[in-house]
Amino acid sequence: MNPVSVERPGTVRLSALPPLALYVHIPWCVRKCPYCDFNSHERAGELPENAYVEKLLLDLERHLPSVWGRRLTSVFIGGGTPSLFSPESIDALLSGVRARLTLEPQAEITLEANPGTVEAARFRGFRQAGVNRISIGVQSFDDGMLRALGRIHGADEARRAIEAALAAFDNVNIDLMYGLPGQSEAMARADITEASRAGVPHVSAYQLTIEPNTVFWSKPPALPDHDASADMQLMVEEVLAQAGFQHYETSAFAQPEMRCRHNLNYWEFGDYLGIGAGAHGKISFPDRITRHERAKQPAVYLQGDLSTENRVIPPAELPFEFMLNTLRLIEGFPLDLFTGRTGLPFTAIQHALQRGEQQGLLQRDLKTVRPTERGQRFLNELLALFLSGETKAPGSGAQGAARAIRIS
Repeated sequence: MNPVSVERPGTVRLSALPPLALYVHIPWCVRKCPYCDFNSHERAGELPENAYVEKLLLDLERHLPSVWGRRLTSVFIGGGTPSLFSPESIDALLSGVRARLTLEPQAEITLEANPGTVEAARFRGFRQAGVNRISIGVQSFDDGMLRALGRIHGADEARRAIEAALAAFDNVNIDLMYGLPGQSEAMARADITEASRAGVPHVSAYQLTIEPNTVFWSKPPALPDHDASADMQLMVEEVLAQAGFQHYETSAFAQPEMRCRHNLNYWEFGDYLGIGAGAHGKISFPDRITRHERAKQPAVYLQGDLSTENRVIPPAELPFEFMLNTLRLIEGFPLDLFTGRTGLPFTAIQHALQRGEQQGLLQRDLKTVRPTERGQRFLNELLALFLSGETKAPGSGAQGAARAIRIS
């Protein structure tokens, strides 16, 4: 059955709302990395943990009228470096969330941690607080590469953090980067091989990109050229596949049954509340889909200014926003998901899909649309097809939210 009725072209009509997740942003870190364009701020003295948790819960309360009766399928606590907060603060946060919203019985609850900020006892405390998935920002097992990235930890600290995390959690992700300054393919292979043998069920592997408003943007390092980086990407996919990891999203690899449910909700154009300084969110209603963004500066947020930039996504932008997410999925998406998540008829994307097929970027059958291998390699070119015809170039909301999503 078609889950939507369209009274006139360009009108959103959702008969069912998508799954709902919660993203919590903790913006402080020990030292800002030169490549980082997330909303993160170097710690100066003792962190205001209690005050910030209070503001997070107040922030959540202000969202409640928009999501009455809905359950959370997952929680992701990102940053910054959330593991700088004590287990007691994370416990207070999660207890407050549960008091205000119902979590699904098997809800996935992820916390990001960086080596050098955690030890075994701290991991056990996070587990007791209700966290059931840890994501560790390793980035490399090469001390030289870690120095080039401005990381505060060394390779041995990363190994100890993984060991301690696995002692407390069954579900552990490690983040790695490739295409690093001065990195050869052999060096990248050594990193990904060690990751594949570390005993973790999930690996997120990203190519380093130079983003505006970062130190690397103003002082760019010498990086491997495009062809070398492309060869590294193919190597990463090959090594992880040989180790039994399934490549299910552009940068995500998981052992069977261990895919990140929170991230899948992003890629399937689900809803998520965003709370915390600089957090983004997306909320659907029967007749519209909205995005919100919180004030970025922690000091402003702590003063109680939880002002939000709210915008209704124009229907003409929804096809691009949907594809910006779902085309990252290696296996693609069911045809009826477009209508179910945007409230628009399939005809809104039919011509763009045909162009994608003609250019060898897409393939589809009666049930599924998926990017080809060429489409995966030239994803920007594929996405551009959905900016023409029925769709328009999106405002900063789509692109900003895409950068703000944590995908580890």
